[in-house]
Amino acid sequence: MSVRRPAVAGYFYEGRRESLIKQIEWAFTHKLGPGHIPRVSEVRNKESIGFVVPHAGYIYSGPIAAHSYARLASEGKPEVFVLLGPNHTGAGEAVSVWSEGAWETPLGRANVDVDLAKEIISNSRYARPDKLAHYEEHSIEVQIPFLQYLFKDVSIVPIAIMYQVPEISEDLAASIFKASSKLGRDVVVIASTDLTHYEPHERAVEKDKIVLDKIKSLDPVGLFDVVLRKNISMCGVAPVMTLLYYAKLSGSSGAEVLKYGTSGDVSGDKSLVVGYSAVRILK
Repeated sequence: MSVRRPAVAGYFYEGRRESLIKQIEWAFTHKLGPGHIPRVSEVRNKESIGFVVPHAGYIYSGPIAAHSYARLASEGKPEVFVLLGPNHTGAGEAVSVWSEGAWETPLGRANVDVDLAKEIISNSRYARPDKLAHYEEHSIEVQIPFLQYLFKDVSIVPIAIMYQVPEISEDLAASIFKASSKLGRDVVVIASTDLTHYEPHERAVEKDKIVLDKIKSLDPVGLFDVVLRKNISMCGVAPVMTLLYYAKLSGSSGAEVLKYGTSGDVSGDKSLVVGYSAVRILK
């Protein structure tokens, strides 16, 4: 079996099982987090189509990400998570799907839903089976320990997106929708992004509000346009656009910002910050 080994364990998050569990619980109970360790519902209540989550080191963005995962816990375990992340490395395909085997973290292995991955690829003009894009990419990897902490055994389809334009996001969203509908999968889509990078706190907050307004409006093209026009250094615009297109196809009723913050809120240094947000896309 093909196993993707962790690339950023011990760097973006703790590299040992017990330390990682403590770090995740720290994120949930942090003053910027939900404030409690969530209880996982034994009953599946599908009230959310997907979530936006950050992907920085847990010490900075973990408490913000924890808001999305706390809400997810309250809805119970879906069959599979489609994990969308930007391709920071520039390696691999335009849209790279890890289509077999498993991903490993200090909390165990998350198995890839092979049938769903293959069906997504077959319905897309751009998605290809590709591992190269994923070997050193952190944006998807850092989501998996949160999922494993909550649900233990999880099924995933990891997808890294290099070319961040509406055409590709719309195509990928349609392929995810068609594939999950055909196979009857209960899917939650996780779109990984950080927001404004390395600007003063006040300016980052101002720019990120514009981004979040477009997300709340379920407006992928508007999001793309404003990121270009306002020179917003959001790294995962394609994953979020894909989620928004998918939300439209799924008949979403809207979006809710669960939490926003910056690295300065954690560190106290607000001279140059990175923005993070947890957003829920409603059914």
